[in-house]
Amino acid sequence: MASKRESNFINMVVTLFMVSAVAALALGAVYNVTKEPIALAKQKKLEAAIKTVLPVFDNIKTIKVGLGDGEDSLVYYIASKNDKIIGTAIKTWTMKGFSGKIEIMVGLLNDGTINNTAVVSHKETPGLGDKMDVAKDDFPLQFMGKNPATYNLLVTKDGGDVDAITAATITSRAFSDAVQRAYDSYKSQDTRVKNQD
Repeated sequence: MASKRESNFINMVVTLFMVSAVAALALGAVYNVTKEPIALAKQKKLEAAIKTVLPVFDNIKTIKVGLGDGEDSLVYYIASKNDKIIGTAIKTWTMKGFSGKIEIMVGLLNDGTINNTAVVSHKETPGLGDKMDVAKDDFPLQFMGKNPATYNLLVTKDGGDVDAITAATITSRAFSDAVQRAYDSYKSQDTRVKNQD
């Protein structure tokens, strides 16, 4: 019959170390196995968002544009067809969401008109804030064809033109903020001219 190990501090530490090492190795293995598929899924979602917000294009050029205030950059996807720029998809963001950061893709035509929008990532409340996605609600459709030069990107409660999602005013404000950030950046950059060569 095997003798029972004495329970003392050293044995407990060694056992805890071994359990922790096995768990860390298992987590590391799972991370390595899932890292590439997750990256591919994110890339596909990004590509789908670009195609959703822009007219049909045959070439795309990517540039990063700094905001000049120390905040994260925006990524521009400048689309062209037959060597003529037809629009720009801008991956924009806001930290004003109810649950933190929201990333959306905003497609702007050359005159600054919003062609379409698509949600890239968020952590908003299911059934409320997640209605900012066109798959869940018609909320983002009100931005299509509007030019922020004349369409006030504030919710109606704040004196703007955007009809907020019922019971999700904070998310509606955040979505509008991200669209406004994209538009303001686009108007301050003359990317259409800079990127024609």
